[in-house]
Amino acid sequence: MKNAMSTPCGAVRRTATALTLLAAAAMLVACGGGDKKGATQVAAKVNKEEISVHQINFVLQRQPGLKPEQAPAATKAVLEGLIDQELAIQEAQEQKIDRDPKVVMAIEAAKREILARAYADKLADTVSKPTDDEIAAYYKDKPALFAQRRVYTLHEFSIEAAGDAAKNVTALVQAAKSSDELSKQLTAASVKFASRVVTQPAENLPLAMIDRIGSLAEGQSLAIPSANGISAVFVAAAKPQPVTAEQAKPAIEQFLLNDRKRKLVADEMKRLRGSAKISYEGQFAAAAAANTTAAAASQ
Repeated sequence: MKNAMSTPCGAVRRTATALTLLAAAAMLVACGGGDKKGATQVAAKVNKEEISVHQINFVLQRQPGLKPEQAPAATKAVLEGLIDQELAIQEAQEQKIDRDPKVVMAIEAAKREILARAYADKLADTVSKPTDDEIAAYYKDKPALFAQRRVYTLHEFSIEAAGDAAKNVTALVQAAKSSDELSKQLTAASVKFASRVVTQPAENLPLAMIDRIGSLAEGQSLAIPSANGISAVFVAAAKPQPVTAEQAKPAIEQFLLNDRKRKLVADEMKRLRGSAKISYEGQFAAAAAANTTAAAASQ
């Protein structure tokens, strides 16, 4: 949250830097020669194949940390890397490696992944940004994250217990006045456990736990059922470090926007599944039927 709460100007500066870098790189390559070939956007030829400025720029776009003054060196490095790549591709084709079934499947899998991701990205781009009222409402609804934000020192326990033993352990956690007392009681009862002390701000806690831990005072504890037994948390210290609405606004806006995108993509995939004819075959047919029956029974 700390980085996410920084001023929105940071995103503007990063975008401007990236655009400046790309412009500088394009000029360096396109203006490398005085003849007409400089305007063809060809950066190099490897045997009969061409490497274009657009290929270089595409790679540079995936290196957002570069500064404008690094453009000449970065452009040259990218071009040399593309030349090496092209040489390897040509040799692979010469040896007919591109026809290897495993390679063909890998290429097809990469193509499918790229297309599916591009569709999801295009869909997500249609989402509108949250309004100021929505941002303000989220800030007000999450005091433990913002107005009443604290940095916690927590003593965490992972306790092995099942059935009645889990109930007994929960009772021990609730009755213990300190983490040391709980450790002694668990040891005396021959209960296996692991513990650690961590210091972290509210935003680093699991989202579902923020409000529950936020309601605890120093010295209080919480017992939560887990896959292997019981997870216990003692609040050893809680230092107030509130965040103002203005400071939190960029992070809240980004969170709400990302959440909105995620939901839109999930809903669209659900719609597509509902309108598509999908049949499971072979060994997958029985499992699919069982899942359908279980889903119907749970409704």
